[in-house]
Amino acid sequence: MITTPGLRLGSQIRLENLIKTFTSNGNRVEVLKGVDLEIMPGDSLAIVGASGVGKSTLLHIIGALERPTAGRLLWGEEEIFTFNDEQLAAFRNRKIGFVFQFHHLLPEFNALENVMLPGLIARLAKSEAQDRAEAILQQVGLQERLRHRIGALSGGEQQRVAVARALVMNPDVLLADEPTGNLDPRIGRQIHELLIGLNREKRLTTVVVTHNLELAELLGNQITIREGKVVRLSQDHN
Repeated sequence: MITTPGLRLGSQIRLENLIKTFTSNGNRVEVLKGVDLEIMPGDSLAIVGASGVGKSTLLHIIGALERPTAGRLLWGEEEIFTFNDEQLAAFRNRKIGFVFQFHHLLPEFNALENVMLPGLIARLAKSEAQDRAEAILQQVGLQERLRHRIGALSGGEQQRVAVARALVMNPDVLLADEPTGNLDPRIGRQIHELLIGLNREKRLTTVVVTHNLELAELLGNQITIREGKVVRLSQDHN
């Protein structure tokens, strides 16, 4: 169950009075204005709201890609922004899978090699990294495309490779930022079904920033960000 602002023990991710400011042309801009949020293991959550309200910034902070200006982010009992940058990088590699609107795959490598990369960065044996990558690519329906370079894949296939890369280290949490924003509606629905299936089959905590109302409804739980604050929480009680 996702809650805000009444925080409880047992959460997987907990945000407490999170604030993020930027300086633009000498002016201080407060993007997040005291966000409280709790995400429990296995939750699925859509973060929605107009462009420019801080959705992606919030996701990046949850994923330890950006540090907040103030407030706390706890994963379990760990306050992760007490970590240095090297420790944060290791934490992300071990705990979090990321999927973005643009796949950020390396075009000189094939699908298998792209998915192996997080394992190699984590210093897994090459054979283990390859075994994991092959298994995940089969799970997302690309067992016949392992040796194809990225440019030889369709847009939907490329995004499936990106999802596989996000999953290869068996993360605790999957974070996605507009994962179907660059795809046509039919292919986008296939990615929606893949993300929802992973959440339900693996109990994989999934947090998605999206403008896509269909995907937000499928995820069930939604928070709306407006002017840097959580202004609405809706939950799927099924």
